[in-house]
Amino acid sequence: MKSAFWDKLIQRLDRLDPGNLQTFVERLARERGFLETLFQSIQEGIVVVDGVGAIRYSNRAAQDLVGIVPEAAQNGHPIERYLPDVGWSDILGPERPSSAGVLARELEVFYPRHRFLSFYVLPMDVASPNLDEASEVLPPMALALIIRDVTDMRRQTEDAIQRESLSALTLLSAGVAHELGNPLNSLNIHLQLMRRELADVPQPNRADLEDLVQVAIDNVRRLDQIISRFLKAVRPTAPQLQESHIAVIIGEVLEFLSRELHDRGIVIEQAIDPEVPRMMLDSDQIKQALFNLVRNALQAMPHGGRLGIRLQWDEARSRVVLGISDNGTGIPKDHMSRLFDPYWTSKPEGTGLGLMIVHRIVTEHGGEIEVHSVEGQGTEFRIFLPTQIVRMRMLKSGVRESNGLGNSEGNPSEGALDDQS
Repeated sequence: MKSAFWDKLIQRLDRLDPGNLQTFVERLARERGFLETLFQSIQEGIVVVDGVGAIRYSNRAAQDLVGIVPEAAQNGHPIERYLPDVGWSDILGPERPSSAGVLARELEVFYPRHRFLSFYVLPMDVASPNLDEASEVLPPMALALIIRDVTDMRRQTEDAIQRESLSALTLLSAGVAHELGNPLNSLNIHLQLMRRELADVPQPNRADLEDLVQVAIDNVRRLDQIISRFLKAVRPTAPQLQESHIAVIIGEVLEFLSRELHDRGIVIEQAIDPEVPRMMLDSDQIKQALFNLVRNALQAMPHGGRLGIRLQWDEARSRVVLGISDNGTGIPKDHMSRLFDPYWTSKPEGTGLGLMIVHRIVTEHGGEIEVHSVEGQGTEFRIFLPTQIVRMRMLKSGVRESNGLGNSEGNPSEGALDDQS
């Protein structure tokens, strides 16, 4: 409401009849209602606090973003209750922003939902010659907070950085494979020639020399396999889809790891829904993803524990839900956001590629993956796979889907990489 309107109204109060006064009041109510509707409709949160930090107004977006209750303005709740650790004593103190200054901050909130927010603090100098300094409407100094949800923006930035890192990793791996491959091939050829020449060596010494040469040949082959596994891990490979039953793949992975499961004292608890249908999968890639997740669970339970395998058929959404859980050490909260980053690992001897591979395999099958973990209690990975590969889907406005990360194929014993959880 413009001050000219108020001046005009005050000057004419003594000349207003009841009808004109009612017209002015109705106009005032309409403009107030318009502004209230406008503030309640915008996506940015708006909060007005007085000079001591008490909330005087908050719109619906602010209530949703930081959990401000609707009655906060009426009861004068302190802003620090909803946005702690921001340094309100400095913002509201003698060194607070001047009437021409704007203070910008970013923060991560966990209630009512996990978000990243940016907010701006703008001074509102509401002092006026026509207002008594003792007025209880608003003190002479107030602050307006404008809050924006920048979660999607941060994720898009992180996705771009992740794609650049993966692209650099792919180029590096190709160069490393080429530089190592040539000398390894040469070494293998010369070892084969040495083994052939051993046929002329007298028998008493031949057996020992043949054993030494064979050890060298085996290690050269092992190095070649390591390079091949590394390349498979970082190079995107389109799934070779065939009709398969994921329950069979689960059984093959558990059978392959049965000796290790037994030696570690791991008890397997399976819940397989018999209604789960056959679906189009790349069996080798899915086997690789499950192998990495089960190995993760084993490493989280060094002294034994429970490995949970839960397979369900979600008919309403035409998808299969696979859960792999453990009651191991759990994942710290500050590690959760980096689990699928390439090269990031919390293990002294980890590669930081295991979960990257899992994530890429799942997304290239049109699926999604979730992680639920409580430190000290355990972790569960949930994989959601559609029964048919989704070629297109509508995205919410402003949401950009990230590319998948990590992939491998073949026998799990040849492509397994420790992950970073």
